[in-house]
Amino acid sequence: MTNRPRIKPNLTTTDKIIEIISWIAVPCIWILTLKNYPDLPESIPIHYNSAGEANGFGGKEHILALPIIATILFIGLATLNKYPHIFNYPVLITQKNALQQYTYATRLLRILNLVIVIIFGLIVYKTIQNVNGNANGLGIWFLPTTLALIFVPIIYYLLKIRKIKNKDTSYNNV
Repeated sequence: MTNRPRIKPNLTTTDKIIEIISWIAVPCIWILTLKNYPDLPESIPIHYNSAGEANGFGGKEHILALPIIATILFIGLATLNKYPHIFNYPVLITQKNALQQYTYATRLLRILNLVIVIIFGLIVYKTIQNVNGNANGLGIWFLPTTLALIFVPIIYYLLKIRKIKNKDTSYNNV
């Protein structure tokens, strides 16, 4: 890992759009939470089961944990994304493949960062909808959608790396 090239991939238009949406989404979660906080009842859903039904309740201050965690994860992943040479890769990183590998890996992390922010935002939104009587839980769709939003980009990335690896036999497994 210490011998890996330290190359900074250029951001494509897609990368820039993902970044901008992510940077806008984080304050939106805070605005949504803080705008609705005074109107929340003292007890709100704080946990949902796999079917999306509320099965745990607590004080309304618990809703503040969601934007806090989302912000911490966002900042952590955005910071980590600046150092692609320290990531784990399914292939040996060489001078020849570093730029392409770093580009794919940073894009994956960028997409996952956006997905995480969106998921936390949806939980805040649905919690507020629940306490206002406009929804009943997160919905049965929430867990499968969340899993798909996380795993589809990862699988796509791994398949893309495998395809590149099969084209270039100079790659070695790590």
